[in-house]
Amino acid sequence: MKLVKFRALAWLVTFTGVTTIAQLSIAQLRAQTHYTVTDLGPSGTTFSQALAINNYGLAAGVAAGANGASHAVLWYWGMPTDISRPGLGGPNSIAGAVTDFGTVVGQAETAALDPNKENFCGFGSNNQCLAFTWDFGTMTALPTLGGTNATFGGANRARQVVGIAETRNLDTTCPSAPAANGTGPLLYDFEAVIWGPLPGQIRELHPLNGDTVGMANANNVWGEVVGASGSCANTTLPGFEAAPHAILWDTNGTPHSLPSLGGSAPDVTFLGAGNVAFAINDHDIVAGQATLSDNRTFHPVLWQDGVIADLGVLSGDLVGAALAINKKGDVVGASVSAPGPASGNPRAWVWHDGILTDLNLIVAGKSPLYLLTAFGINDSDEIVGFGATKDGDLHAFLATPCQGSSGSCGSSTTADAMVAPRLSESARETLLHSGLRGR
Repeated sequence: MKLVKFRALAWLVTFTGVTTIAQLSIAQLRAQTHYTVTDLGPSGTTFSQALAINNYGLAAGVAAGANGASHAVLWYWGMPTDISRPGLGGPNSIAGAVTDFGTVVGQAETAALDPNKENFCGFGSNNQCLAFTWDFGTMTALPTLGGTNATFGGANRARQVVGIAETRNLDTTCPSAPAANGTGPLLYDFEAVIWGPLPGQIRELHPLNGDTVGMANANNVWGEVVGASGSCANTTLPGFEAAPHAILWDTNGTPHSLPSLGGSAPDVTFLGAGNVAFAINDHDIVAGQATLSDNRTFHPVLWQDGVIADLGVLSGDLVGAALAINKKGDVVGASVSAPGPASGNPRAWVWHDGILTDLNLIVAGKSPLYLLTAFGINDSDEIVGFGATKDGDLHAFLATPCQGSSGSCGSSTTADAMVAPRLSESARETLLHSGLRGR
């Protein structure tokens, strides 16, 4: 990794070898950048989710179609465009990343049935699922490592896409029942991969020594990749991705283990518990989550040059994850109340200048949504994710920064924050399956 100064070191406090971060005071809340929030809809949908946004304001995600299927969607200036048809021939798809050149990365089902019924991508159907790129209206399937399925991670400006691809290696340690997030059961190993930059190219990224499976979640302009590795028995595919080891692969594909917060063997029975790197910026700052010594509690963290920084969780919450980071080092994610992801309530947050803030508290004026999870942030600090409507449905949001506490920006007080609505049963089920990683 290149040696670049960690911009927030002045805010860090070292305690027993782990770096921790202070949280927001009332005075700091008033001084924070505020955001205007747009409900991205689309109109009439019961579910939508924005997962990424590029530096030109093009957001990528998913929305429920009229028949209940998941449709890959792009938003520009708040206007949705369904890119799911003709797709790869199957009913469900998700757009999960978008580059500044407009290349979209995601996952989509084909018309072919998965002969093993593995539910690799969590759609709940029996169709094969593959990672794709979408350019100028054409969706192109990406190859696997000989197996049936694959799913996306991220993409960089060099047209390299990362993700997870299934192999032909039959693994008897794989779980024979579905995971708590709905993925599985599984029969075959899967590995982290890089696709491209040329069409049809695929390169396997080997897991840590002793591990058998890997997952690649993001890459930067230098070709470094982050994700996780473990065994088929102790690793959960997205969403609520989990594994024993957070990993950084350097430019030659060598894996490096990133430190945890004391946890060494995450409890696979506790949804989401694990060590996972979700994002990396061009300054080699890595964002993700790491387990504490109880192997169940996990916190949002940053890593740089082998040092881990615990961002903590919002006051009163139990677990959380850092899901995206921009070039400046601003981070977004989710913080979840007890008893944890299976039935706790998430809150979207932003980490700026060393301060972790509930995004709901810095919305200018009244928000149309209660913001549950922030999945993406661009270099202009525009944030996307999903939140709950007053009726308890889940809708994608765009949060746009506005400076100051007067004029067009409006003001932000605790009284202005939307009260968390009661989620519908279908929304709670969707939230469980969408997870902190956003599949």
